[in-house]
Amino acid sequence: MTQPGKTQQLRRGAALVGASAVLLMLTAPVTASVAAASPPAAPAAPAAASLDWTPCAGGAAVDPRQRCATVRVPLDHADPDGPRIDIAVSRIPSEKPAARRGTLFLIPGGPGGSSLNDPSGKGQRLPQEVRDAYDLIGFAPRGLAPSTSVSCGLEYGDLSPTRTRPWPAPDGSIDGNFATARRMADACARNGGELIKHLSTADEARDLDRIRAALGERRISAWGVSYGTYVGAVYGELFPHRTDRIVLDSNDDPDPVRVNRAWLAAYERGVEDTFPHFAAWAAAPGNPDRVARRAADVRPLFLRLAARLDREPIPWPGADPAELNGNVLRQTMLDSLYAPGRYPALAELIRAAQRGTVPPAPATPPEAVLQNVTAVSVGTVCNDVAWPASAAAYEKDVAESRAAYPLTAGMPRNALLCAAWPYPPREAPVRITGRGPSNILLVQNARDVATPLAGALKLREALGRRAVMVTNDATGHNAYLANGTACGDRAVSRFLATGERPERDVRCG
Repeated sequence: MTQPGKTQQLRRGAALVGASAVLLMLTAPVTASVAAASPPAAPAAPAAASLDWTPCAGGAAVDPRQRCATVRVPLDHADPDGPRIDIAVSRIPSEKPAARRGTLFLIPGGPGGSSLNDPSGKGQRLPQEVRDAYDLIGFAPRGLAPSTSVSCGLEYGDLSPTRTRPWPAPDGSIDGNFATARRMADACARNGGELIKHLSTADEARDLDRIRAALGERRISAWGVSYGTYVGAVYGELFPHRTDRIVLDSNDDPDPVRVNRAWLAAYERGVEDTFPHFAAWAAAPGNPDRVARRAADVRPLFLRLAARLDREPIPWPGADPAELNGNVLRQTMLDSLYAPGRYPALAELIRAAQRGTVPPAPATPPEAVLQNVTAVSVGTVCNDVAWPASAAAYEKDVAESRAAYPLTAGMPRNALLCAAWPYPPREAPVRITGRGPSNILLVQNARDVATPLAGALKLREALGRRAVMVTNDATGHNAYLANGTACGDRAVSRFLATGERPERDVRCG
């Protein structure tokens, strides 16, 4: 249980998540050697020495062993001799050169996430044998500072999570959402320059291969999380012969028709999977953040409170927006369900709203950071696949969603600014298939608000014989070394360190 003194910290964490902008035996895994794991990569990476490795920015938060460099890549990979952009890359070398196998790319979530400081951060949670086997590689994806950066120059109010992931009006109307989409898309077209047109998952995957080449590696291993699972799957589809050991953690539905639209829609299922876990916690005797006596009472309490706040918002000085309305409560619910450690933030807001008060306004990142992250996020989401431009299509979907999934009130099927995006996709989404080496391990929690199990199973099916999946009977987004199980963590660590993978899909209780 979270200590009460940490509530403010957790609320700030939930706010940052919202700003960034998306299995089946009960025994322990039986392992077998993966064929692709046998020939080790060359222990040295001679071309890496040609990169200009310098100390990374970040002060005390950055491990002194971490160094940063810049890799130049084409703005447009279809025009390799055309304009170039910079990709910032970081590295902490293998801690035991004699055991070095190659590089482990840490592929961030998002779109809009960076792994530039992950070698110093979550990379240091990896077991020693994994840190011995790999150079840990982070990067800031194209468009995201300190790589060549992009901004839409949006109005400050449009940077709110309730605008970037828009919620319908209390009566279900989306007219205001369409007006906002047009305004935001126009700003991106006006201020995003040429780079905004060249943000996509396929572009990021091709950038990774340029980084691989600059490091002098024949193949790469990778740990992709959340949206990074789709980046990793696309890389494995485009460059299957360049992959070594691939871990995909908290997995996106690879639907080749809807792609990012399917990820947003998945919040419906993810909330339904996860909210009962929150409800049990929020009704547990002895919980200082308890909101109800019975778990069964938490859902109707939440729905009634959201409806009341729709009618009677509470002023919230210093917050953005400057009121606690029903959609702000719903957005806080969505952000707080990412991990059980964030549950107190939602419980505190519920309790304050019941009293007609508000907690201190949550912290938000600097505007320049929000502008940059939002531009990369929406640019990628809108460029990956064509979104419907007709209001009627969204109105129908939102009405169906509100009826079937009242907790999410139609948001997962609503019109993002992509509904008014001025640029058609430059290529069709990459279809994920089972063609390629059998060297992929998926790890997934059964209750994940952002990448629910139902979507992960679709990626598992698409990858076919290439993959094996470990499902944790656990709650939270990000499974490995975070919100999963000891059994699941052991399976992933063993695979990265030795190449041994479960013989079949397994469930870790």
